[in-house]
Amino acid sequence: MTDFIPDVSFVIAAYNAADTLERAIDSALAQGAVSMEVIVVDDCSSDSTPTIAGNHPDPRVRLVAMPRNGGPAAARNAGLDAARGRWVAVLDSDDALRPDRMARLIARAEKVEAQIVVDNLDIIRGENEAVGTMFPEAVLTRLPVLTLAKFIASNMIFQSEHNFGYMKPIFDRAFLEKHHLRFDETLRIGEDYIFLASALARGGVCAVEPTAGYLYYIREGSISRVLKQDHVEAMIAADRKFFAEHPFGAAALAAQRRRTRNLKETLSFLMLVDSIKDGALLNALKIACCNPRAVRHLRMPIAARLRRLAALPRGGGEATVLRGGEVAATSQISSSLPSLGAGPHSNKG
Repeated sequence: MTDFIPDVSFVIAAYNAADTLERAIDSALAQGAVSMEVIVVDDCSSDSTPTIAGNHPDPRVRLVAMPRNGGPAAARNAGLDAARGRWVAVLDSDDALRPDRMARLIARAEKVEAQIVVDNLDIIRGENEAVGTMFPEAVLTRLPVLTLAKFIASNMIFQSEHNFGYMKPIFDRAFLEKHHLRFDETLRIGEDYIFLASALARGGVCAVEPTAGYLYYIREGSISRVLKQDHVEAMIAADRKFFAEHPFGAAALAAQRRRTRNLKETLSFLMLVDSIKDGALLNALKIACCNPRAVRHLRMPIAARLRRLAALPRGGGEATVLRGGEVAATSQISSSLPSLGAGPHSNKG
Protein backbone atom coordinates (compact mmCIF):
# COMPACT_ATOMS: atom_id res chain seq x y z
CA MET A 1 0.00 0.00 0.00
CA THR A 2 1.42 3.36 -0.99
CA ASP A 3 1.29 6.44 1.24
CA PHE A 4 0.65 8.64 -1.80
CA ILE A 5 -2.54 10.70 -1.41
CA PRO A 6 -4.03 11.70 -4.77
CA ASP A 7 -6.00 14.89 -5.26
CA VAL A 8 -9.15 12.97 -6.11
CA SER A 9 -10.58 9.48 -5.85
CA PHE A 10 -13.16 8.71 -8.51
CA VAL A 11 -15.74 6.15 -7.38
CA ILE A 12 -17.50 4.32 -10.21
CA ALA A 13 -20.20 1.87 -9.07
CA ALA A 14 -20.73 -0.54 -11.95
CA TYR A 15 -23.21 -3.28 -12.72
CA ASN A 16 -23.21 -4.84 -16.21
CA ALA A 17 -21.62 -1.65 -17.51
CA ALA A 18 -19.28 -3.15 -20.11
CA ASP A 19 -20.66 -0.99 -22.93
CA THR A 20 -19.82 2.33 -21.27
CA LEU A 21 -17.30 1.69 -18.49
CA GLU A 22 -14.14 2.35 -20.52
CA ARG A 23 -15.46 5.76 -21.55
CA ALA A 24 -16.13 6.67 -17.91
CA ILE A 25 -12.70 5.45 -16.76
CA ASP A 26 -10.84 7.19 -19.59
CA SER A 27 -12.60 10.50 -18.90
CA ALA A 28 -11.52 10.30 -15.26
CA LEU A 29 -7.92 9.49 -16.19
CA ALA A 30 -7.91 12.41 -18.66
CA GLN A 31 -8.40 15.01 -15.91
CA GLY A 32 -5.76 17.69 -16.18
CA ALA A 33 -3.72 19.33 -13.38
CA VAL A 34 -4.80 16.84 -10.70
CA SER A 35 -3.55 13.48 -9.48
CA MET A 36 -6.14 10.75 -9.16
CA GLU A 37 -7.12 7.17 -8.57
CA VAL A 38 -10.12 5.50 -10.20
CA ILE A 39 -11.96 2.97 -8.04
CA VAL A 40 -14.38 0.76 -9.97
CA VAL A 41 -16.73 -1.14 -7.68
CA ASP A 42 -18.22 -4.12 -9.48
CA ASP A 43 -21.59 -5.07 -8.00
CA CYS A 44 -21.54 -8.72 -9.15
CA SER A 45 -21.87 -8.05 -12.87
CA SER A 46 -22.57 -10.91 -15.25
CA ASP A 47 -20.81 -9.26 -18.21
CA SER A 48 -17.16 -8.22 -18.72
CA THR A 49 -17.34 -5.24 -16.34
CA PRO A 50 -14.88 -6.71 -13.77
CA THR A 51 -12.50 -7.78 -16.54
CA ILE A 52 -12.43 -4.27 -18.05
CA ALA A 53 -11.65 -2.70 -14.70
CA GLY A 54 -9.37 -5.41 -13.35
CA ASN A 55 -7.23 -5.62 -16.49
CA HIS A 56 -7.01 -1.90 -17.17
CA PRO A 57 -3.44 -1.02 -18.17
CA ASP A 58 -3.32 2.14 -16.06
CA PRO A 59 -2.19 1.32 -12.49
CA ARG A 60 -4.32 4.18 -11.15
CA VAL A 61 -7.42 2.08 -11.85
CA ARG A 62 -8.42 -0.27 -9.02
CA LEU A 63 -11.14 -2.89 -8.96
CA VAL A 64 -13.20 -3.52 -5.84
CA ALA A 65 -15.40 -6.60 -6.17
CA MET A 66 -18.56 -6.72 -4.07
CA PRO A 67 -19.16 -10.12 -2.41
CA ARG A 68 -22.86 -9.87 -3.27
CA ASN A 69 -25.08 -7.50 -5.22
CA GLY A 70 -25.94 -4.67 -2.85
CA GLY A 71 -27.22 -1.92 -5.11
CA PRO A 72 -25.78 1.51 -5.91
CA ALA A 73 -25.50 2.81 -2.36
CA ALA A 74 -23.62 -0.24 -1.06
CA ALA A 75 -21.25 -0.17 -4.06
CA ARG A 76 -20.52 3.52 -3.60
CA ASN A 77 -19.90 3.00 0.11
CA ALA A 78 -17.36 0.32 -0.72
CA GLY A 79 -15.68 2.82 -3.01
CA LEU A 80 -15.65 5.48 -0.31
CA ASP A 81 -14.10 3.01 2.12
CA ALA A 82 -11.33 2.28 -0.38
CA ALA A 83 -10.70 5.92 -1.35
CA ARG A 84 -7.43 7.66 -0.46
CA GLY A 85 -7.85 11.01 -2.23
CA ARG A 86 -8.32 14.44 -0.68
CA TRP A 87 -11.50 14.75 -2.72
CA VAL A 88 -14.05 12.09 -3.67
CA ALA A 89 -16.05 12.27 -6.89
CA VAL A 90 -18.82 9.82 -7.80
CA LEU A 91 -19.01 9.07 -11.52
CA ASP A 92 -21.80 6.96 -12.98
CA SER A 93 -20.54 4.12 -15.14
CA ASP A 94 -22.52 5.35 -18.18
CA ASP A 95 -21.40 9.00 -17.92
CA ALA A 96 -18.17 10.92 -18.49
CA LEU A 97 -16.31 14.11 -17.52
CA ARG A 98 -14.80 17.07 -19.30
CA PRO A 99 -11.00 17.04 -18.84
CA ASP A 100 -10.80 20.28 -16.85
CA ARG A 101 -13.67 19.52 -14.48
CA MET A 102 -11.82 18.47 -11.34
CA ALA A 103 -9.23 21.23 -11.52
CA ARG A 104 -11.99 23.84 -11.82
CA LEU A 105 -14.08 22.38 -9.00
CA ILE A 106 -11.18 22.01 -6.58
CA ALA A 107 -10.03 25.57 -7.34
CA ARG A 108 -13.54 26.89 -6.65
CA ALA A 109 -13.74 24.93 -3.40
CA GLU A 110 -10.41 26.24 -2.17
CA LYS A 111 -11.34 29.80 -3.06
CA VAL A 112 -14.42 29.80 -0.79
CA GLU A 113 -13.27 27.12 1.68
CA ALA A 114 -16.08 24.75 0.65
CA GLN A 115 -16.27 21.07 1.52
CA ILE A 116 -18.62 20.27 -1.38
CA VAL A 117 -18.83 21.49 -4.96
CA VAL A 118 -21.48 20.93 -7.61
CA ASP A 119 -21.50 22.01 -11.24
CA ASN A 120 -23.73 22.06 -14.29
CA LEU A 121 -24.24 19.03 -16.51
CA ASP A 122 -24.18 18.64 -20.28
CA ILE A 123 -26.95 16.34 -21.49
CA ILE A 124 -25.85 13.93 -24.20
CA ARG A 125 -28.45 11.86 -26.01
CA GLY A 126 -27.31 8.59 -27.48
CA GLU A 127 -23.57 8.53 -28.08
CA ASN A 128 -22.79 12.11 -29.05
CA GLU A 129 -25.89 14.26 -29.58
CA ALA A 130 -25.47 17.30 -27.34
CA VAL A 131 -28.86 18.47 -26.07
CA GLY A 132 -27.66 21.38 -23.92
CA THR A 133 -26.93 22.04 -20.27
CA MET A 134 -29.25 20.70 -17.60
CA PHE A 135 -29.58 24.08 -15.89
CA PRO A 136 -29.35 27.59 -17.39
CA GLU A 137 -25.88 28.87 -16.57
CA ALA A 138 -27.35 32.22 -15.52
CA VAL A 139 -29.46 30.51 -12.86
CA LEU A 140 -26.44 28.80 -11.30
CA THR A 141 -24.38 31.98 -11.54
CA ARG A 142 -26.91 33.63 -9.23
CA LEU A 143 -26.49 30.71 -6.80
CA PRO A 144 -22.86 30.79 -5.64
CA VAL A 145 -23.64 28.52 -2.67
CA LEU A 146 -26.23 25.74 -2.49
CA THR A 147 -27.93 25.74 0.90
CA LEU A 148 -29.84 22.89 2.51
CA ALA A 149 -33.12 24.78 2.14
CA LYS A 150 -32.62 25.37 -1.58
CA PHE A 151 -31.53 21.79 -2.14
CA ILE A 152 -34.57 20.34 -0.38
CA ALA A 153 -36.92 22.77 -2.14
CA SER A 154 -35.58 21.68 -5.53
CA ASN A 155 -36.16 17.97 -4.90
CA MET A 156 -39.86 17.60 -5.49
CA ILE A 157 -41.31 14.86 -7.70
CA PHE A 158 -43.51 15.99 -10.61
CA GLN A 159 -42.52 19.65 -10.37
CA SER A 160 -39.67 19.97 -12.86
CA GLU A 161 -37.81 17.99 -15.48
CA HIS A 162 -34.55 18.26 -13.57
CA ASN A 163 -33.73 19.23 -10.02
CA PHE A 164 -30.55 19.75 -8.04
CA GLY A 165 -30.61 16.09 -7.05
CA TYR A 166 -29.25 15.34 -10.53
CA MET A 167 -26.03 17.22 -9.73
CA LYS A 168 -22.90 15.16 -9.13
CA PRO A 169 -21.09 16.73 -6.17
CA ILE A 170 -17.49 16.24 -5.18
CA PHE A 171 -16.73 16.00 -1.45
CA ASP A 172 -13.79 16.73 0.79
CA ARG A 173 -13.06 13.20 2.00
CA ALA A 174 -11.87 14.39 5.42
CA PHE A 175 -15.27 16.04 5.90
CA LEU A 176 -17.08 12.80 5.02
CA GLU A 177 -14.93 10.81 7.45
CA LYS A 178 -15.27 13.36 10.25
CA HIS A 179 -19.06 13.15 10.07
CA HIS A 180 -19.22 9.41 9.24
CA LEU A 181 -21.24 10.08 6.09
CA ARG A 182 -22.18 7.19 3.82
CA PHE A 183 -24.96 6.41 1.36
CA ASP A 184 -28.18 4.93 2.75
CA GLU A 185 -28.09 1.32 1.55
CA THR A 186 -31.83 0.85 2.13
CA LEU A 187 -32.58 3.17 -0.79
CA ARG A 188 -32.58 2.19 -4.47
CA ILE A 189 -33.86 5.60 -5.57
CA GLY A 190 -32.96 8.83 -3.80
CA GLU A 191 -29.73 7.69 -2.14
CA ASP A 192 -27.82 10.59 -3.73
CA TYR A 193 -30.33 13.08 -2.34
CA ILE A 194 -30.05 11.93 1.28
CA PHE A 195 -26.26 11.79 1.05
CA LEU A 196 -25.85 15.39 -0.11
CA ALA A 197 -28.63 16.64 2.17
CA SER A 198 -26.90 15.02 5.15
CA ALA A 199 -23.60 16.66 4.24
CA LEU A 200 -25.29 20.04 4.00
CA ALA A 201 -27.11 19.49 7.30
CA ARG A 202 -23.78 18.69 8.97
CA GLY A 203 -22.53 22.15 8.03
CA GLY A 204 -20.88 21.45 4.71
CA VAL A 205 -20.47 24.50 2.50
CA CYS A 206 -21.45 23.66 -1.09
CA ALA A 207 -20.00 25.89 -3.79
CA VAL A 208 -21.69 26.03 -7.20
CA GLU A 209 -19.76 26.06 -10.48
CA PRO A 210 -22.18 27.29 -13.18
CA THR A 211 -20.35 25.82 -16.17
CA ALA A 212 -20.80 22.20 -17.18
CA GLY A 213 -18.11 19.62 -16.49
CA TYR A 214 -20.17 16.45 -16.15
CA LEU A 215 -21.48 14.65 -19.25
CA TYR A 216 -24.84 13.10 -18.47
CA TYR A 217 -25.69 10.45 -21.06
CA ILE A 218 -29.23 9.45 -21.95
CA ARG A 219 -29.39 6.20 -23.86
CA GLU A 220 -32.43 5.76 -26.05
CA GLY A 221 -34.76 2.86 -25.47
CA SER A 222 -34.04 2.45 -21.78
CA ILE A 223 -35.98 3.40 -18.67
CA SER A 224 -33.69 3.46 -15.66
CA ARG A 225 -35.85 4.87 -12.93
CA VAL A 226 -39.15 3.10 -12.49
CA LEU A 227 -40.77 4.62 -9.44
CA LYS A 228 -42.54 2.06 -7.26
CA GLN A 229 -44.63 2.40 -4.16
CA ASP A 230 -41.99 0.74 -2.00
CA HIS A 231 -39.38 3.19 -3.32
CA VAL A 232 -41.46 6.16 -2.22
CA GLU A 233 -42.22 4.54 1.12
CA ALA A 234 -38.46 4.03 1.63
CA MET A 235 -37.82 7.67 0.69
CA ILE A 236 -40.42 8.84 3.21
CA ALA A 237 -38.81 6.66 5.90
CA ALA A 238 -35.32 7.95 5.00
CA ASP A 239 -36.56 11.54 5.14
CA ARG A 240 -38.13 10.89 8.55
CA LYS A 241 -34.82 9.53 9.84
CA PHE A 242 -32.92 12.44 8.25
CA PHE A 243 -35.30 14.93 9.87
CA ALA A 244 -34.84 13.31 13.28
CA GLU A 245 -31.04 13.25 13.12
CA HIS A 246 -30.25 16.77 11.91
CA PRO A 247 -31.00 20.33 13.05
CA PHE A 248 -33.09 22.45 10.66
CA GLY A 249 -33.26 26.19 10.23
CA ALA A 250 -36.61 27.82 9.48
CA ALA A 251 -36.14 27.82 5.70
CA ALA A 252 -34.97 24.20 5.56
CA LEU A 253 -37.79 23.14 7.88
CA ALA A 254 -40.39 24.76 5.62
CA ALA A 255 -38.84 23.12 2.55
CA GLN A 256 -38.77 19.72 4.26
CA ARG A 257 -42.44 19.98 5.14
CA ARG A 258 -43.26 20.72 1.50
CA ARG A 259 -41.16 17.76 0.39
CA THR A 260 -42.92 15.46 2.85
CA ARG A 261 -46.29 16.50 1.44
CA ASN A 262 -44.91 15.99 -2.06
CA LEU A 263 -43.75 12.44 -1.32
CA LYS A 264 -47.08 11.53 0.29
CA GLU A 265 -48.87 12.96 -2.74
CA THR A 266 -46.62 10.87 -5.00
CA LEU A 267 -47.42 7.74 -3.01
CA SER A 268 -51.14 8.46 -3.31
CA PHE A 269 -50.76 8.91 -7.05
CA LEU A 270 -49.02 5.55 -7.43
CA MET A 271 -51.76 3.92 -5.38
CA LEU A 272 -54.32 5.63 -7.59
CA VAL A 273 -52.63 4.32 -10.73
CA ASP A 274 -52.51 0.84 -9.23
CA SER A 275 -56.24 0.96 -8.49
CA ILE A 276 -57.00 2.11 -12.03
CA LYS A 277 -54.94 -0.75 -13.43
CA ASP A 278 -56.80 -3.15 -11.15
CA GLY A 279 -60.15 -1.77 -12.24
CA ALA A 280 -60.82 -1.02 -8.56
CA LEU A 281 -62.71 2.17 -9.22
CA LEU A 282 -64.20 2.47 -5.72
CA ASN A 283 -60.73 2.27 -4.19
CA ALA A 284 -59.46 4.81 -6.73
CA LEU A 285 -62.29 7.14 -5.77
CA LYS A 286 -61.43 6.73 -2.08
CA ILE A 287 -57.76 7.59 -2.75
CA ALA A 288 -58.78 10.59 -4.85
CA CYS A 289 -61.06 11.87 -2.10
CA CYS A 290 -58.36 11.50 0.54
CA ASN A 291 -55.72 13.22 -1.60
CA PRO A 292 -57.30 15.26 -4.41
CA ARG A 293 -53.90 16.69 -5.38
CA ALA A 294 -52.82 13.24 -6.61
CA VAL A 295 -55.57 13.32 -9.24
CA ARG A 296 -54.09 16.28 -11.06
CA HIS A 297 -51.15 14.15 -12.24
CA LEU A 298 -53.51 12.16 -14.42
CA ARG A 299 -53.33 15.07 -16.83
CA MET A 300 -50.74 14.53 -19.59
CA PRO A 301 -50.76 13.07 -23.10
CA ILE A 302 -50.92 9.52 -21.75
CA ALA A 303 -54.02 10.11 -19.63
CA ALA A 304 -56.14 8.20 -22.11
CA ARG A 305 -53.71 5.27 -21.92
CA LEU A 306 -53.90 5.30 -18.16
CA ARG A 307 -57.66 5.02 -18.35
CA ARG A 308 -57.31 2.05 -20.66
CA LEU A 309 -54.96 0.42 -18.16
CA ALA A 310 -57.93 -0.23 -15.89
CA ALA A 311 -58.65 -3.29 -18.01
CA LEU A 312 -55.07 -4.65 -17.76
CA PRO A 313 -53.69 -7.09 -15.15
CA ARG A 314 -52.12 -5.59 -12.07
CA GLY A 315 -48.62 -4.32 -12.80
CA GLY A 316 -47.19 -3.67 -9.36
CA GLY A 317 -48.09 -0.02 -8.88
CA GLU A 318 -45.10 1.29 -10.80
CA ALA A 319 -44.61 4.61 -12.52
CA THR A 320 -41.90 6.14 -14.64
CA VAL A 321 -40.92 9.77 -14.29
CA LEU A 322 -41.31 11.49 -17.63
CA ARG A 323 -39.97 14.74 -18.99
CA GLY A 324 -41.66 17.80 -17.58
CA GLY A 325 -42.15 16.09 -14.24
CA GLU A 326 -45.05 13.92 -15.38
CA VAL A 327 -45.37 10.30 -14.35
CA ALA A 328 -46.62 7.37 -16.40
CA ALA A 329 -47.77 4.02 -15.09
CA THR A 330 -45.75 1.19 -16.56
CA SER A 331 -46.80 -2.00 -18.34
CA GLN A 332 -47.89 -1.91 -21.96
CA ILE A 333 -47.15 1.81 -22.30
CA SER A 334 -43.52 1.44 -21.21
CA SER A 335 -42.11 0.90 -24.68
CA SER A 336 -43.33 4.28 -25.86
CA LEU A 337 -41.94 6.34 -22.98
CA PRO A 338 -38.96 8.66 -23.52
CA SER A 339 -35.72 7.51 -21.95
CA LEU A 340 -34.23 9.17 -18.91
CA GLY A 341 -31.05 7.16 -18.76
CA ALA A 342 -29.66 3.74 -18.10
CA GLY A 343 -28.11 1.57 -15.45
CA PRO A 344 -29.05 0.66 -11.90
CA HIS A 345 -26.12 2.72 -10.62
CA SER A 346 -27.33 5.88 -12.26
CA ASN A 347 -29.24 8.82 -10.87
CA LYS A 348 -31.15 9.19 -14.08
CA GLY A 349 -34.83 9.52 -13.52
